[in-house]
Amino acid sequence: MNNTEQEKIWVRRLVKGDEDAFCELYATYKNRLMYFALRMLKSATFAEDVFQDTFSAIWKTREFIDAEAPFGPYVYTIMRNRIINMLADLDKSERLKESLLSSSLDAGESEEQTDTIITKELMQLLEKALHTLTPQQQKVFRLSREQGMSHKEIADEINISVNTVQRHISASLQLLRNVLQKHGDIYIDVILLVFCMNLPL
Repeated sequence: MNNTEQEKIWVRRLVKGDEDAFCELYATYKNRLMYFALRMLKSATFAEDVFQDTFSAIWKTREFIDAEAPFGPYVYTIMRNRIINMLADLDKSERLKESLLSSSLDAGESEEQTDTIITKELMQLLEKALHTLTPQQQKVFRLSREQGMSHKEIADEINISVNTVQRHISASLQLLRNVLQKHGDIYIDVILLVFCMNLPL
């Protein structure tokens, strides 16, 4: 059996909700898609995020996948669209942060002092939002973002599947975004951007 035939079998099983088939496709495409994302985003953290988001979308919409069509072009299209969206969000976040810095600098603070203050305030807000997650979501999210563990390493650490890790991270990001929206849209992308960059408190 060649790789194309094996992949079609996995996709057919994926469409029916087979988690093992999903994990096989996830593992098969991870290196290629991560390399593709790294070339565009220049960040391993952001590349991992967009890869995870891509496969989260694949799992959620699996019933609509054409199992007889090539899977590669399909998954690359989803990945490309998410990279474009992330680049747009990052550009918006950077411009928002620059605006905040500029406003504070007008008040006489140094750029370094202002950056530290803004980062500390945003991180404190994010920390409060993290406490709205379930205990397991918090654990998975912190292992991923604070300790830099891969999904496979997290799965092995707490004895759950890679797909469950992925679902926890996806759900956590969405919940955090919903919580942070209460503080105004201007802060949401900046806060998540700063956290993903692992800036200190």
